Amino acid sequence: MGKRLLLERHTQIIPPVINSFSDQDSRVRYYACEALYNIAKIVRGESIIHFNDIFDALCKLSADSDPNVQNAAHLLDRLVKVEGIVKQLTSVGDHDKISGLIKLLANDFAYSPQVNNRKQIIPPVINSFSDQDSRVRYYACEALYNIAKIVRGESIIHFNDIFDALCKLSADSDPNVQNAAHLLDRLVKDIVSESDQFSVEEFIPMLRERMNVLNPHVRQFLVGWITVLDSVPDIDMLGFLPDFLDGLFNMLSDPSRDIRQQADSALSEFLQEIQNSPVSCETLLLLLKSVDYGRMAEILVLRASSPDDFTRWTAITWINELVKLGGYELVPYYADILGAILPCLADKEEKIRVVASEINDELRAIKAEPSQGFKVGAILSIAKRQLSSEYEATRIESLHWISALLDGHRLEVLSSLNDIFETLLKALSDPSDQVVLLVLEALNLILLTSSELTGLRDLLKLSLYNAAGKDFFLSLYASWSHSSIAIISLCFLAQAYQHASSVVQSLTEEDINVRFLVQLDKLIHLLETPIFAYLRLQLLEPGRYIWLLKALYGLLMLLPQQSAAFKILRTRLKTVPSYSFKREQTTHALSDNNVNEDPRYLHNGIDFASWLQRFEQMQKQHRVHLKSQTLSHNSSISSKDVKDVQNPEENNEASNVAVLSRPLSRMSFKGP
Repeated sequence: MGKRLLLERHTQIIPPVINSFSDQDSRVRYYACEALYNIAKIVRGESIIHFNDIFDALCKLSADSDPNVQNAAHLLDRLVKVEGIVKQLTSVGDHDKISGLIKLLANDFAYSPQVNNRKQIIPPVINSFSDQDSRVRYYACEALYNIAKIVRGESIIHFNDIFDALCKLSADSDPNVQNAAHLLDRLVKDIVSESDQFSVEEFIPMLRERMNVLNPHVRQFLVGWITVLDSVPDIDMLGFLPDFLDGLFNMLSDPSRDIRQQADSALSEFLQEIQNSPVSCETLLLLLKSVDYGRMAEILVLRASSPDDFTRWTAITWINELVKLGGYELVPYYADILGAILPCLADKEEKIRVVASEINDELRAIKAEPSQGFKVGAILSIAKRQLSSEYEATRIESLHWISALLDGHRLEVLSSLNDIFETLLKALSDPSDQVVLLVLEALNLILLTSSELTGLRDLLKLSLYNAAGKDFFLSLYASWSHSSIAIISLCFLAQAYQHASSVVQSLTEEDINVRFLVQLDKLIHLLETPIFAYLRLQLLEPGRYIWLLKALYGLLMLLPQQSAAFKILRTRLKTVPSYSFKREQTTHALSDNNVNEDPRYLHNGIDFASWLQRFEQMQKQHRVHLKSQTLSHNSSISSKDVKDVQNPEENNEASNVAVLSRPLSRMSFKGP
């Protein structure tokens, strides 16, 4: 039969062929498939009027007992599948027939009593989303929209394919296709929200692999899905947060303001969920199990070093909340967190510095042990590395951490002494007085406690008796004179008790501050250790060691009476034998002429009066420097306040210019 004749009479020819599909003879069914295949190749889109019958017949033949019939039906199915018909109709621009097809799909197939019809009609439509012709993609969106609107939850079994297609269509080059995809996307979100068959476990891997896409339309699409699913009560997106957290943070620095705002809004919502988590023990344990704080910490630590100000601030805000909530759960990650926080202590943005300081204090307040995952070596390594920072605030806090580790984990720190000793010595030449002071306090504590330095301590005990001891004592004195407690400790080791007493007597009101009292507290506790056993035994001879007694009583007078250190030292001094001293010793030691160091006092060639003057001069320089810093700080604050009062309009105008010159809230940090 000729092509022309077939086109004219296909309406009469096709129905009998379709009827042959139900013949009992498998050969008849096979040849019917072959016949219809050849007819459809010629008439193409004209066969749409028989589409319902053809599709119904193919559904039955797909389960035919004869494999030959199944193969023939499969070939026919590929020819007449939906995207082929849509393509054919589109190529000739017959939009009326396309609309007819869409209506047919929505009504005849969506309402079909045969479930197979509904299951098999969606995949061909989805395949049409990737067609090169934008019109085909558009009508495929329209078709699936009408189908999904009717079948609703039954389309969930195809969700993965639908989501993948919508993700691609969100960045389609044709705005009409984008609009159609957007409408379909809204419908699918509604269907998922009301469905109890949706599997978030299967969805998360698809979401995770797309979170690093840079296309702005795709990013908006992904954030939209995250937000919608998080709003569904039966879906726990918080438990999967580590899978897409980094992607959301990456979007905070997107060039598009809308994307930044959407990402920030999503992050704020998740953070609020974490903050508002129930605080009972049972619910807290469940939350800790559902949220992988470790993975989140790794992501946040990385983002805390972002070059983008707002990303950094958001990251450390999250870290702050996680440390508060996670507590000991995050102990194994303290080193990483500390490595991110220490540089932020000197950040150019004040809000970042404030939050970083709060986190730093929280970390130091948690007393964890190595058995709980507290990595002393890793934290010590971080503190050592940050000692080379260009920022003074970072170097200072690094030294505070080394000091804290020495107090709480002295044996572990001293076992790593070779790793940090050289770095501490280099820090003695730091331009910052406060850094040098902290280094000296750390070195002094190491000198007083390290078993590896027993030989040096023994050498110092000979400072008043041989040249080697004297040289070592004087070589330390110049550096140790930055700290009054360090000098007193050094004198106790060298048994230069008269000089120790003179140092105590030389202290002024400004010298006796909180830092001094903290260091003095440590020294008093150390005096009760085996290292200073010789000193305690010397108290059995108060007449011989009258200057030691006077130095200790001088320290006692400086301590608050309610402090533990005061009670310890007072108890120790009460044990000193009360038998009388020789009159000439007492008179000489306590005479008014000896309140200050006797300028004639030389011992083993050491001019202690001269060294006392050097110490006093060093302390005076520290006091002057501290006053200068305080005045400078107060002056800068006052100048700013005066300027704000005198030129409020000018300041507002400048502020507006600053805001307009960069993305919204980059300065205020109220939003992206």
